[in-house]
Amino acid sequence: MRWLTRREWLCAVPAAMAFAQARADMPKGIPLGFSLYGMKSLALSDALKACRAIGYDGVEFALMPGYPAEPKLLTANDRKELRSRLTDLGLVIHGLMENLPEPAADAVHKLNLDRLKAAAELGHTLSPDAPPPIETVLGGKPAEWDKVKDKLADRLAAWADAGKAAKTVIAVKPHVGNALHTIDGATWLLKQVDSPWLRLAFDYSHFELRGVKLAEAVVALVPLAVFVHVKDAKGTADKFEFLLPGEGTTDYATYAKLLAQVKYAGPVVVEVSGMVSGKPGYDAVAAAKASHAALAIAFARGLKK
Repeated sequence: MRWLTRREWLCAVPAAMAFAQARADMPKGIPLGFSLYGMKSLALSDALKACRAIGYDGVEFALMPGYPAEPKLLTANDRKELRSRLTDLGLVIHGLMENLPEPAADAVHKLNLDRLKAAAELGHTLSPDAPPPIETVLGGKPAEWDKVKDKLADRLAAWADAGKAAKTVIAVKPHVGNALHTIDGATWLLKQVDSPWLRLAFDYSHFELRGVKLAEAVVALVPLAVFVHVKDAKGTADKFEFLLPGEGTTDYATYAKLLAQVKYAGPVVVEVSGMVSGKPGYDAVAAAKASHAALAIAFARGLKK
């Protein structure tokens, strides 16, 4: 065992105290989670332990191929152990992340439905009393919206039927670079499908890059959402970079106040973009700590206004 030097101790103690205070200040009414999309390199057990130690209330599992929580990789015993670990740590599953392109060829669409079914089964196994929503972006390009929107509505109606059968809500996320990328498009799509099993996942960073004001986006879309992702962004819709929460210009104190005003009752989940996690030297736990500290302080301030 190596003892800390005096200098290391003097640096570590204030940081630890500040971090503990940020955790204590996190408003109890806003569940704050971390997406394990940003912890791909960690074993699930280590990722869960880290998120609990940091102060997160829950996690989002990433189910895409190559991630530790990909359903086909998890045996019945794995799922039993995961459920026990979540219970022991006091963590909630806020969501299940997928990446399902639509509209797609018939074969891909069928595969998407199979993946939704597998995700829903996992969600019910890990959290039978409160199955988490499945959230996903859709794909396509912004310029294609008018061309694909009707077929997209048809495909997502089938998704909604699958969600109803599995008793699991599916939440689609507008993305700055996808066909579904505007407020009007998102509201139109949900109106066309007209099912409680198809809702939105809201991520303001994608609207910020298109110059949409925070209040406008929250008021228009969060009442239709069951899930909120948070991260920062800089640039424009044509050239941009995603950042950790607190590294950009998003006013999270105002964000928290707006969420309370529209009576949002779901989780707020940190999503670390691949633009961040793919950089050399990326530290998943450090990113989770920094994001939690920034959000805890800002949200506490915003809800006191």
